[in-house]
Amino acid sequence: VPNKGDHGLGNEKFKPVVPWPHVEGVEVDLESIRRKNKAKNELNHHGGGDNKQQNIMQRQYLTFKPQTFVYRDPVLRPGVLGNFEPKEPEPHGVVGGPGEEAKPYVLGPDYKESIQASIKEFGFNMVASDMISLDRSVNDLRQEECKYWHYDENLLTSSVVIVFHNEGWSTLMRTVHSVIKRTPRKYLAEIVLIDDFSNKAHLKERLDEYIKQWNGLVKVFRNERREGLIQARSIGAQKAKLGQVLVYLDAHCEVGINWYAPLIAPISKDRTTCTVPLIDVIEGHTFKIVPQGGGDEDGFARGAWDWSMLWKRVPLTKREKQSRKTKTEPYRSPAMAGGLFAIERDFFFELGLYDPGLQIWGGENFEISYKIWQCGGKLLFVPCSRVGHIYRLQGWQGNPPPVYVGSSPTLKNYVRVVEVWWDEYKDYFYASRPETKALPYGDISELKKFREDHNCKSFKWFMEEIAYDITSYYPLPPKNVDWGEV
Repeated sequence: VPNKGDHGLGNEKFKPVVPWPHVEGVEVDLESIRRKNKAKNELNHHGGGDNKQQNIMQRQYLTFKPQTFVYRDPVLRPGVLGNFEPKEPEPHGVVGGPGEEAKPYVLGPDYKESIQASIKEFGFNMVASDMISLDRSVNDLRQEECKYWHYDENLLTSSVVIVFHNEGWSTLMRTVHSVIKRTPRKYLAEIVLIDDFSNKAHLKERLDEYIKQWNGLVKVFRNERREGLIQARSIGAQKAKLGQVLVYLDAHCEVGINWYAPLIAPISKDRTTCTVPLIDVIEGHTFKIVPQGGGDEDGFARGAWDWSMLWKRVPLTKREKQSRKTKTEPYRSPAMAGGLFAIERDFFFELGLYDPGLQIWGGENFEISYKIWQCGGKLLFVPCSRVGHIYRLQGWQGNPPPVYVGSSPTLKNYVRVVEVWWDEYKDYFYASRPETKALPYGDISELKKFREDHNCKSFKWFMEEIAYDITSYYPLPPKNVDWGEV
């Protein structure tokens, strides 16, 4: 990572900015750019053809490829520092600078209006973010035991895929900087940025120029229309060709100390495993990093849902604890939150990526979770891999879906997922959300055929063997006899 220059990376003198320079609000005319590049786009639309991703569903391997990679299990040696652990504390971005070691950075009342404007536009306090080094040091929130794991050094390499739409500059770049700073270079094949039709000026030429400092390690690909987070991630899988594993991160994250080896080791051992780091909270006002609330006494939780399909976290069960020898081994989870996970590239393609009928945002985390579990893979949460994530603050204006999508894309996504994967359990979803009963959800015949061809297990099996604890927190609702309007 560069230490010098005028990018705010290693400057010893810290100069606060008053008022916040509102350059990030500048928008560009995407239509004129699109017209200008029309000929080029026609030749190279999303890597060749609108139907490319749709076709992935139609060219399935009928069985998954066998495991060929031989990998030794991680070994816990208490008191002996792990082979991937840093030998000394990580360097600060700016010594004594704001936000170092993920300490809260609080601005005074002079900044109130600028802060509110930045939250409205980007969802976070970009005024504080822009003052914090892109290479800042972070706190270590892992269990002590995590420091003594030793991993086979023959780990798989990764392409880190980050999708963004009108993201603030410093939150996006701090994500990139943290990955480069805390990932052993031999395993980081590339960082692939997918610009999902942003119209902010700072995400165009300025971004192209800035990433040149990494000599091709960081790449940007730009969608020709707003695809939404789900399909943009599938496009990212097609663009990321160098790494054996795809690691997906949101555009406002900071990876933790020694995050990589624990996350990739289970995939190196079994290619049909998908892993998820423990997701910590980067507070959107002050940028301090704290553990996510909830879970058991160690903060460990499993991903779950209620019957209207809202994301939930439930404490780690006794059954899962007893199946492990140590506290910090990866554990099974029925579902993931969806923004941060790692999966072998070929396996993701064998699964058909995301359902091409899912639009914009919502439900894709459940779809990929069910598909993995019911079709022979497994989903693990990894306590020793921790990644901080900023959650949007109240007051954010949001990114409305494009006009071509129509209304209720998330609800339609939910319906598609339950129609394909839930079998008779879908009646419980309709009991919770009767308004979705009449929603058109498109053609799901290819997805049904995928389930059949791969001998995927029933949702009943999944609920009994993997998601056995969910009904104790979210009991099955009574099915509706009739429904309508008065």
